[in-house]
Amino acid sequence: MQLSDLRIYLAVARTRGITRAAQELHTVQSNVSARIHALEKELGAPLFRRHARGVALTSVGERLLPYAERIDRLVDEARHVIGDEADPSGPLRIGSMETTAGLRLPGALAAFIEDCPRVDLSLATGSTEQLIRDVLAYRLDGALVSGPVRQPDLVETPLFDERLVLLTAHRITDLDAVLTDPRILVFRTGCSYRRRLESVLRARGAVGVRCMELGTLDGILGCVGAGMGVSLLPAAVVERHAARDQVRVHELPEAEAGAQTVFVRRADAPPLPALTRFLTHVQAVEPGPPVLRMVGSPQRRVVCRSDAR
Repeated sequence: MQLSDLRIYLAVARTRGITRAAQELHTVQSNVSARIHALEKELGAPLFRRHARGVALTSVGERLLPYAERIDRLVDEARHVIGDEADPSGPLRIGSMETTAGLRLPGALAAFIEDCPRVDLSLATGSTEQLIRDVLAYRLDGALVSGPVRQPDLVETPLFDERLVLLTAHRITDLDAVLTDPRILVFRTGCSYRRRLESVLRARGAVGVRCMELGTLDGILGCVGAGMGVSLLPAAVVERHAARDQVRVHELPEAEAGAQTVFVRRADAPPLPALTRFLTHVQAVEPGPPVLRMVGSPQRRVVCRSDAR
């Protein structure tokens, strides 16, 4: 079985077409067809079935796919580990929660790109659950997620400790006003802060919690400021956001406020030199504490921005 044949098979599986795969690989259609036929003959089973719109994987083709992806990835990893220790190169696929990407990564990314200009870095944002699935499926080399994860197939590296705060419209000073008919404004299903917020509200007697999913931090803060619902985010994220004057920040007790951001990667994949260098830059960049002034009782203190800078 030739590695080149497996890569042609992967291109056909990815593009769902012989012609599209040939275009992607900069070769002719007849060559792709011949190599797929040779691979099927060697394996003794068809890998694709043809239809009007292209091709689809057979059950055998589906079973081969994760093995071919793993072989292709391991070859690339071996090449990078052996040859790129001093000057990393090639692709590096990182995932991050959107809040972490906006707060913690800009400086680290800039420093990493300057340090490793030959690395083709890509950053995907998503919920903790989705990012973990992508790491486990080898779609990402690693991701910054809400911890602890405690997944045996992953190596987990603690990075940051965050303090979560509850956000309401600026006019709301008493949380009882939002507990009678609560609506939460959160990221997509699988967001760890979403689960934490639901737990915080239930602990205060809220029932019938309604949920509105939004795709961006700007959207969440804008809708909170407009009085459409409440949200839960790291205090440092809110402090540094342009919309911070539109919302009121309510501090939570320490047991509910603590959150840890960790970096996860597959345990069976040795860290690439580029990944090790990336983590070094992430751990070196700290945004500093948010500038907040707290007023009110210890159990229900309202947090306001200080005028001090």
